[in-house]
Amino acid sequence: MKKTLAAVNQMLELGIITDYAIGGGMAAMFYMEPVLTYDLDIFCVLPGEEKGLNILAPIYEWADQAGYKTFREHLLIEGLPVQFIPVYNDLVREAVEKAVGKKIGPLKARVVAPEYLVAIMLQTARKKDAVNALKMLEEAKIDRRALSKILKKYGLAAKFSALEGPL
Repeated sequence: MKKTLAAVNQMLELGIITDYAIGGGMAAMFYMEPVLTYDLDIFCVLPGEEKGLNILAPIYEWADQAGYKTFREHLLIEGLPVQFIPVYNDLVREAVEKAVGKKIGPLKARVVAPEYLVAIMLQTARKKDAVNALKMLEEAKIDRRALSKILKKYGLAAKFSALEGPL
């Protein structure tokens, strides 16, 4: 993972992406017992926020020049499947902006904070996300006040109440 993150950080330095945060199952592992995941999800902000089908073209051009291959919707970077997910709504954008700095060996990485991970899981609303959101609430150090504000801001309080009960 260190070599993969070094490559992601290189993309940041080169301006291919302007900001990022690790999301999904890999991000959750920073806060709770590991969940089953096989890829690294990178929520990313792209320069100019180009619209349309070519939004990820600069990432794939960089990867091609660096010798990285594709596998389904992933890039195989140093052997790890990585999915680059452009910020797709205001919640994810705010999650990237407020990402937490973490160290992985000598490297710095930006990781979605646990409160935002829970909110994104609720918004995504897959069965496995509901299970992982409950697991996060049980195992991670969650700022309940911050989580409540995020849930209210993005209209997710009712989903949360249905999941766990009132905050």
